[in-house]
Amino acid sequence: QVQLVESGGGLVQPGGSLRLSCAASGFTFSNYAMSWYRQAPGEERELVATITTQIPVANYADSVKGRFTISRDNAKRTVYLQMNRLKPEDTAVYYCYAKADFSYYPYWGQGTQVTVSS
Repeated sequence: QVQLVESGGGLVQPGGSLRLSCAASGFTFSNYAMSWYRQAPGEERELVATITTQIPVANYADSVKGRFTISRDNAKRTVYLQMNRLKPEDTAVYYCYAKADFSYYPYWGQGTQVTVSS
């Protein structure tokens, strides 16, 4: 059974930091590119960051470049999103996403809430 379980969300003040984790099971993690998406109330879901597989290359949305860092630990089957200098506009539900080139269907986590507010 495929599972992506996010953790690490919460309430943080502007300028603060959070680290999200996504633990994967039920598929060959190292073969999948991993991404973080987010969705704010009333907004469409947007891609935040992606990291490729064996020789990880990371890409970021312009809105988070320089503040967020995506990383992966294939041995732990976990992908991370380090979020620094958080802004109120970063408030959203953050979702973990897995996709392989050979697979038609991606996998989604259930989401974790991040709220940036004073």
